[in-house]
Amino acid sequence: MNLKEQISQYKPYHAQEAKEQEVMLRYLDTFDNLLTRENEFAHFTSSAWIVNQDRSKVVMAYHNIYQSWSWIGGHADGDADLLHVALKETEEETGLTAIAPVSNDIYSLEILGVPAHVKNGEPIATHLHLNVTYLIEADENEKTTIKPDENSAVRWMDLDEAVKACTEPEMKVVYQKLNDKLKMMK
Repeated sequence: MNLKEQISQYKPYHAQEAKEQEVMLRYLDTFDNLLTRENEFAHFTSSAWIVNQDRSKVVMAYHNIYQSWSWIGGHADGDADLLHVALKETEEETGLTAIAPVSNDIYSLEILGVPAHVKNGEPIATHLHLNVTYLIEADENEKTTIKPDENSAVRWMDLDEAVKACTEPEMKVVYQKLNDKLKMMK
């Protein structure tokens, strides 16, 4: 199943997700390069909401650019298999290898505004991340490692602690939504 079909078949959690799903599908019909950063207006990213086995904790990393605790994820960079991207980013950014998707299905959709910033000495213009999130399970006893060019700490947090630790108001809303969905699964 291709990315457009996956997004089309996703059942939104609430009205905001339904609107973002609609916009993502429209962008997929409008642009042919949404899987690469060549599209400086909007491009796909994939994130992992990494939970322990009993779903009581999540992995958060202290993000160097945003100076905030955040989820794990990254750019598609041409890879249409966004679950693969989420798993790859999980390993790269946390060092965790005992990981598996809870499901191959999309867990959440978000359109995230990214403010202008500098990365690796290069200016990056304000743009949108068309983000697809997957629920990933990991072994909370496995040692984590940082990825110095992206984060300076990685640790397990209780669900509520993860939301509180984030200093980005718009991301707190996203993390709360992810936790609320998780609590419904128990």
